[in-house]
Amino acid sequence: MSHLKILLAEDDRGLGMIVKAFLDAHGYATTLCSNGEEAWNCLSSTGFDICITDVMMPVMDGFALVKQIKSVQPMMPVIILSAKKEQEDILEGFGLGADDYVTKPFSMDELLARVKVWERWLHYSPNKTATNEYRLGGFTFNVPHLLLTDAEGVSRKLTSKEMELLYMLCERVGETLERGLVLRTVWEEENRTNARSMDVYITKLRKYFKDDPDVDIVNVHGVGFKLVVK
Repeated sequence: MSHLKILLAEDDRGLGMIVKAFLDAHGYATTLCSNGEEAWNCLSSTGFDICITDVMMPVMDGFALVKQIKSVQPMMPVIILSAKKEQEDILEGFGLGADDYVTKPFSMDELLARVKVWERWLHYSPNKTATNEYRLGGFTFNVPHLLLTDAEGVSRKLTSKEMELLYMLCERVGETLERGLVLRTVWEEENRTNARSMDVYITKLRKYFKDDPDVDIVNVHGVGFKLVVK
């Protein structure tokens, strides 16, 4: 059972109550606010772990709320939940510091999966001021923004699972990361299907680093993987 507190800003009262009830049922303590200003005032008086916000709200919209939150709590995960799905809207949200973006209509199970990703990230970095950026050869890995940037300054947006997997490797650089631990942590269950999926993700990460001789992800036969950085 999770003890995380979620701040939910959604001006559609019906949808907001549904999302709140769903998250509460999965163990999260969810506070629903009807606009950005109400959410900001609530955040100022109460501690929260994750914020989920709509964009198009009265008084203060979601983009303004994201900017306010990131100015004072840059490590708090913020998930935008919006019907604004044009690329420029999504890029604006990420540019303001949002950590994730879910477009409406959406699946409740997808939203829950994304919340769990950030819950695990908070578990990895419980003080929220721990290292959130890693130097890997010529690459920089920004964990909260899921960005892998090469020596030329070109950034790649990682998927949630790519981020979690690479983060686990970075936390244990030079050490063997056991397959079972990865499956239980990232895929939540050890089975053959998830094991094949994990191998695919490891292969994808290797390809991202293939042009950098100082970075490698090696197989440790029968045990797991090891991130080697020269």
